Amino acid sequence: MGVNNQSKISSEDLSLNFQEIVPGLTKQEAVEEANRCLYCYDAPCINACPTGIDIPSFIKKIASGNLKGSVKTILTANPLGASCSRVCPTEELCEGACVLNHSTKPIMIGHLQRYATDWAIQNEQSLFTAGKENGKSVAIVGGGPAGLSAARELALLGFKVTIFEAEDKAGGLNTYGIVPFRLPLNISYWEVKQIESLNVEIRTGTRVGQDIAVEEIMKKYDAIILAIGMSKVPELGIDGEDLTGVFDAIEFVKETKTKPLTTQLLGKKVAVIGAGNTAIDAATNSVRLGADNVKILYRRTREEMTAYEFEYEFAKQDGVEFRWLTAPVGILGDELGNVTGIECINMKLTEPGEDGRRRPVPIKGTEFILAVDAVIKANGQSRYVELIEQFQLEHNEGVVKIHPTTYQTSNQKVFACGDVIYGKGLQGDAMVVTAVQQGKESAYAIHQFLNSSVIETA
Repeated sequence: MGVNNQSKISSEDLSLNFQEIVPGLTKQEAVEEANRCLYCYDAPCINACPTGIDIPSFIKKIASGNLKGSVKTILTANPLGASCSRVCPTEELCEGACVLNHSTKPIMIGHLQRYATDWAIQNEQSLFTAGKENGKSVAIVGGGPAGLSAARELALLGFKVTIFEAEDKAGGLNTYGIVPFRLPLNISYWEVKQIESLNVEIRTGTRVGQDIAVEEIMKKYDAIILAIGMSKVPELGIDGEDLTGVFDAIEFVKETKTKPLTTQLLGKKVAVIGAGNTAIDAATNSVRLGADNVKILYRRTREEMTAYEFEYEFAKQDGVEFRWLTAPVGILGDELGNVTGIECINMKLTEPGEDGRRRPVPIKGTEFILAVDAVIKANGQSRYVELIEQFQLEHNEGVVKIHPTTYQTSNQKVFACGDVIYGKGLQGDAMVVTAVQQGKESAYAIHQFLNSSVIETA
């Protein structure tokens, strides 16, 4: 992968490790690839895309040189199509459904989507205009993929939209949570700018429930969308979590994207707890920050791992080691409070329970110690339960309960989408593209709800 992790690197040299790892297609490559497409009439790739992009259409427009038409087709269906072209598990979605899998190799749909959206970014295209004002207003709490997608659709429908975003920049996961060598910041910023251009107001640095009261929002707006995502990584519940050198994976990746790179991991040994996509990002981030050895510790096996297969392969190419059936029981430190090791225990899996998952249990007497200089916690994310309860919404341990087709919560004025409704066996996969589609569908549901309300009160 060309990653330089020698211990003598300067912080300036590290920036080379964070350049985007996958190069974009050249014009010739894109046209040749587009001409491989069969332009299926009943294309299975469309059905495999959660946002329903007309894939044959946008590819055919690339082949004919109509790049503006191509990107318009993409973004009409997926407001965050530039980001998704980089982070979607296309092998499992559109490319996995391509009919050419049976004969040669699938069309590089993700790469072609990136080619078209990159053209729009480089040429500063403005592709949509706000719809005629309808006199209704909607507040969106959270400016991540779901909230931005909902805002775009509502603006096209003529709603006055205000996004309340706690962070300094909108974009959520795309801006803060995905490593820059896979999703550069300028891509997310461009998508946010596209949505702001539709007269969408984005109030950054505004935490609902603290900087502005829930009651004020409920009173001022005709409808509200809760798109707050998830919170920080929870505590492991073991000794040593307060030592210097223990990191929250979400904050760890965020700092890489928003602050100058540091050399604190140069030549160090790192243990990452967890095996989801965030754990992979934390591990590969550590490699690029110069870590000498990075291990992912997971209490289950590869079969239960929640990270995508391409993420797993990427981490292996970066030299990340995987220790399956391994759980931490304590973090060790020196007299100065710095991490020196992590105590682990071997696990075994029970028979599947009612949820179908095999539960890991420790094997007594198998404790051992790994010498490490840093521990990164990537064992899931907690929920914004307090804020959900301020809205007085029904929830299951922070997973907001909604109507399965309208996204309406227990308060008919409040809708919810994205990670806040994901979990407990509900609402599909935790993918950016899924959140985008839920944002769209929430917007359409609000449009129907408020129009119905007008009709009923007329």
